[in-house]
Amino acid sequence: MSEQRKITFFSALPPFRGGIAQFSEQLRLSLVKKCTVQAFTFRHQYPRFLFPGQSQFEEQELNFRFPRIVSTFRPWTYYRALQALKKSNGNLFITSYWMSFFGPMMGYWARFLPRKMVKIAIIHNLVPHEKRFFDRSFNRFFLKHYDGFVLLSEAVQQTVLEAKPTAETIVLKHPSYQQFGERVDKERARQTLCVDLTKKTLLFFGLIREYKGLDLLLEAFSELDDSFQLIIAGEVYGERSLYDALIQQSKNKHIFFADHFISNDEVASYFSAADLCLLPYRSATQSGIKAMCDAFHVPVLVSPVGGLSEEMMENENGFIIHEMNPSSLALQINELFQGDRLQNVANNIRQQLEKKENEWDEFSESVLKFAALIQQTKKSH
Repeated sequence: MSEQRKITFFSALPPFRGGIAQFSEQLRLSLVKKCTVQAFTFRHQYPRFLFPGQSQFEEQELNFRFPRIVSTFRPWTYYRALQALKKSNGNLFITSYWMSFFGPMMGYWARFLPRKMVKIAIIHNLVPHEKRFFDRSFNRFFLKHYDGFVLLSEAVQQTVLEAKPTAETIVLKHPSYQQFGERVDKERARQTLCVDLTKKTLLFFGLIREYKGLDLLLEAFSELDDSFQLIIAGEVYGERSLYDALIQQSKNKHIFFADHFISNDEVASYFSAADLCLLPYRSATQSGIKAMCDAFHVPVLVSPVGGLSEEMMENENGFIIHEMNPSSLALQINELFQGDRLQNVANNIRQQLEKKENEWDEFSESVLKFAALIQQTKKSH
């Protein structure tokens, strides 16, 4: 295992914002407890046409702590980045992959990094939610040059094996996030957000894209009585007019829309204010939002797609949407607020977390063991 301890790490990292950067930083922090890690990040992550949001960076933190070595849409920077990765002299390369647009760049690196170096990709998503003509060929090139793949759901594992049947894979559960602080008192959180202190509170959190089903939730919310309120927190990626129209038409007007990127220091207030978080996604692999819900002991209602419901035990650690239509969803939300179902699940989540050691350390150790097995296989060949 000692031969695996020098890691070259590349991913989106703070101050880049979003779930991948948060995930990668937590993994990096865990890896540095065990190994020598040299981390690199992007100079420019996306071209404008692939990034419809306002900014790719945390607004309050533009302090880059890691070398910025590549612009994805400037292929001539790939070679310079490769040289930087080589000079780090790692014997294990770990990167994150979540968009087929990165396939040529990351495949090129793996192709020309030293052969003895073990190349591991953590694949958050292989098949994008918004498909493009180059997805299949770019993914195929990327997969060809890596030694092993860490997947966060069985659904993604299946897509990888369909594209590369000989792939070495391991599925590891997304650890819960702890970097956003402690849960605060519910009443205090609602006061901070200026929402009603007494209503049954639903939360839709995160970047808003078409596949995430906010329109379905808004139609369902319109059928709920005014004992409910809905908090929508996140920046819209794409056209907002559909959501504005549904909010305007809603019979229940207790809708609070924070249409901006939610900074780290705001996260605790939103989750602490919620009784139930909803993920009515039309397609999904896994979700960092679920990891946030766990950290704040918030029950979550998820759609039965992708990897969202793989580890969901109904009435134990969350709930699964029975039917993906507004009337059925509204009825199910009403039912969940009957009796102590939500409180029991919240208590279960809290108790499960208290029993666990540091989940990120467990995750990183599993990645290292997986890499060691692959290294042994490479040596035997």
